[in-house]
Amino acid sequence: MTTLPPSLSPSRSQTTCASLLQELQIIWDEIGESDGERDKMLLELEQECLNIYRRKVEMTRKCKADLQNSLAQFESEIAKIVSSLGEHSFSFSRGKGTLKQQISYIRPVLEELRSKTKQRVKEFTETQSQIVKICAEIAGNGQSMMSSDPQVDERDLTVKKLGELKSHLQELQNEKIIRLQKVDSHISMIHELSVVMSFDFLETVSGIHSSLIDPANGQSKSISNDTLAKLTGVVNSLQQEKQKRLQKLQCLGSTLIELWDLLDTPPDERKRFEHVSSLISSSVDEVLRQGSLGLDIIEQIELQVQSLNVLKASKMKELVLKRQNELEEIYRGVHIDVNSDAARQILINLIESDNVDLSNLLSSMDDQIAKAKQEALSRKDILDKVDKWKHASEEEKWLDDYEKDENRYSAGRGVHKNLKRAEKARILVSKLPSIVEHLTAKLKAWELEKGIPFLYDKASLLDMLEEYTVLRQAREDEKRRSREQKRLQEQFAAEQEALFGSRPKKPLAQTNAMVGTPTSRRVSTPSGKHGVSNLKERRETGRVNNVIPVNFVALTKDDPMSRGN
Repeated sequence: MTTLPPSLSPSRSQTTCASLLQELQIIWDEIGESDGERDKMLLELEQECLNIYRRKVEMTRKCKADLQNSLAQFESEIAKIVSSLGEHSFSFSRGKGTLKQQISYIRPVLEELRSKTKQRVKEFTETQSQIVKICAEIAGNGQSMMSSDPQVDERDLTVKKLGELKSHLQELQNEKIIRLQKVDSHISMIHELSVVMSFDFLETVSGIHSSLIDPANGQSKSISNDTLAKLTGVVNSLQQEKQKRLQKLQCLGSTLIELWDLLDTPPDERKRFEHVSSLISSSVDEVLRQGSLGLDIIEQIELQVQSLNVLKASKMKELVLKRQNELEEIYRGVHIDVNSDAARQILINLIESDNVDLSNLLSSMDDQIAKAKQEALSRKDILDKVDKWKHASEEEKWLDDYEKDENRYSAGRGVHKNLKRAEKARILVSKLPSIVEHLTAKLKAWELEKGIPFLYDKASLLDMLEEYTVLRQAREDEKRRSREQKRLQEQFAAEQEALFGSRPKKPLAQTNAMVGTPTSRRVSTPSGKHGVSNLKERRETGRVNNVIPVNFVALTKDDPMSRGN
């Protein structure tokens, strides 16, 4: 039976209640409360006391239930940990005593099991991390699979499960060692082949995986399936290349010996290529000398064989190449583009192959020359017109530059010759549209007949004419705009003179800048104008002279500023 504290003992509480009740009676008497009201208040007091007792009892019951629940949870957690650890020999009893005593007894046991579980989880995590790391290296995923810790299944933390994981880890470690040995073997083979064939070993291996040359941040060499496959592929490819190069050198060496014998090459010359002739009877595995199968060696032998073949076939090529020169001259004369280098190479290859009859080859060349002459004859009329068009275009450009020259009428040597040429050029330029039109008609008829475009030094002549026509029209439009602008300027100058009378004398430079002398007109006129007639120029010059006296410069010589200048 629970003992009440001294402050709540029955005697003391009853005395206190009686004293308070007596005091309450006195107050009621003074107030004059009725008996009914007094009974009602006493009943309320009793009900409040009962409610307080009930709440206290409920709180105590809840506290008991919480303790029982905690105890049950501890026991459940212990059972779960024991099951996950596989500790079947572990026995536990909560003991006797109060609930608090039982909890204080069970708590140390639970803490010990929790610590053991944490240690076991750590072992699982470390083992699984190593497994994941090696698997990632084998799969070639790098750091992607190692970015987060592996998830441990805490429902099974038995020693048996841990042993299985460690056994699997040991298998993976053994496989990693085997893969590293394969990688090192392949790298060693690539290095050996690189020495024999003289290519960049570091560039080849680093192209497969950077860790194979310089592992960074403690990262070991890549052992992934992809890396091993690439290494195997490179080794096979290099071995095939080695076999191919050896066969090529052996073939070149045999040819070289034949040419030596044919041309009676002296022993001193043959000794320079002794390292090649010695490989004729060697197998692939026997060739280990540094640089013996390098591309420079092969190129050197090829050049030597080619030089000897050139010497052998020089007489044979002279006649054929003479025909080829004649053919090329015909084509160049009518502006037909031919690939001379390719044609010559084909002829040289035919001669060097020894599979062609010289007489048949020369006859074929004569047929080609006859065909070329016939084709040149069909183009002659058009090419004559092209020359005429090009000459007229050049005269047009000269005339344009000549008419822009402010000093073209100044006295000097050759002025009369330029004037005569300008007159002839204007006549020729006036015929340019008809020249282009006739040439275009001829071109279209020729292309319709032949069914091919007429090419002039690789370019379509019809396209060249169309482009020239467009550009010439643009220049004519620009000249018209320039003449209109000049007319407006002259009109404005005339209006100014009519309004203000004759203008005061000014230095030549200022006058030119203000009213538009030939110098200022040349600066403001766009470049590329053609075909301005001499008659129009004189008429326009006359209009300007109405505004500016011809002897304006002479009149200004008396001006003090002019003398100062």
